[in-house]
Amino acid sequence: MAHYSFPTESDFRRQHQKLEGRIIRTPIQQWRTPLKNRLLSKDTEVFWKLELFQKSGSFKYRGALSVIDQMSTKEKQAGVVAGTGGNHGIAVALAAKNAGVDAKIIVPQAMNLFRRKAIDRIGAEMVVVDCISQILDEMHRVAEQEGRTVMHPFESPAITLGAGTLGLEFLDQVPSLDVVIVPIGGGGLASGVACAIKEANSNCEVYGVEPVGANSMQLSIEQGRAIVLHPPPKSIADSLCSPKAESYSFAVCQKYLDGVVLVEEQEIVQAMRILFEEGKLAVEPAGAAATAALLGPLRERCIGRRVGVVVCGSNIDVETFFGFLPFSCEK
Repeated sequence: MAHYSFPTESDFRRQHQKLEGRIIRTPIQQWRTPLKNRLLSKDTEVFWKLELFQKSGSFKYRGALSVIDQMSTKEKQAGVVAGTGGNHGIAVALAAKNAGVDAKIIVPQAMNLFRRKAIDRIGAEMVVVDCISQILDEMHRVAEQEGRTVMHPFESPAITLGAGTLGLEFLDQVPSLDVVIVPIGGGGLASGVACAIKEANSNCEVYGVEPVGANSMQLSIEQGRAIVLHPPPKSIADSLCSPKAESYSFAVCQKYLDGVVLVEEQEIVQAMRILFEEGKLAVEPAGAAATAALLGPLRERCIGRRVGVVVCGSNIDVETFFGFLPFSCEK
């Protein structure tokens, strides 16, 4: 297995300073309602980190900017290429446009139309492939053919570094957190948040959460190596449907996460409804995954503690959002 060096707290703080003024310092919302007390307990403190309000509608903008910051002038002139299920493509398109860099975005045919239109409005060129499992191969093919810099959706030290700025912000905004829960797609967000938080406060527990049908990181940690999912991942949380884990982000998650838990589709939908009714937040399924874990597999572990929950994205259209919400919050 390869041996990697991981970012320190100082590294994350320096990157956060570089991003200052170009990203939004996203707000915190504390969940304080009778329903929270019934579902958890009165003395459980829950803080939502509202990264859905980040530029581009998700945390991905932090990593995209961080990659561009590390590119040479020559690389910027050649442009970038990104493979995406949606949010990464929107973030790369926007970050590249703001930096004056040409971007080509590889997307799957089944990608949510709202996200495709968002990329199109920004002005990036899109290449459509048949399914999500093909996007990374096509991304590398285009990079080699056209000399573009790869903007991998999760596998890059720069992506981890950028995502980790969210973790530092969270600790600065809510001191003395006992637990932080973060969604996992490929592991870019989870690797950054877990590393940054553990480097700053080793006593804070950090848990990743995946849908049951897209559990590449859970299986990778179980098997001690980055694995490919067979059959390909499937979940309503399409932003979390990475077809495989990759070595660097896996290594960071393996070292810094206290565990990975899985949530069912109905638990994700229930959490979407809770965020909407309790927090007045309209989020995509991936944005509700951490809340689903809090109310499901991590509930007992979090009772009576100060819990930070990352609400990572909101790139979803109205029709799709309300089509997911047949369940009641009441238990």
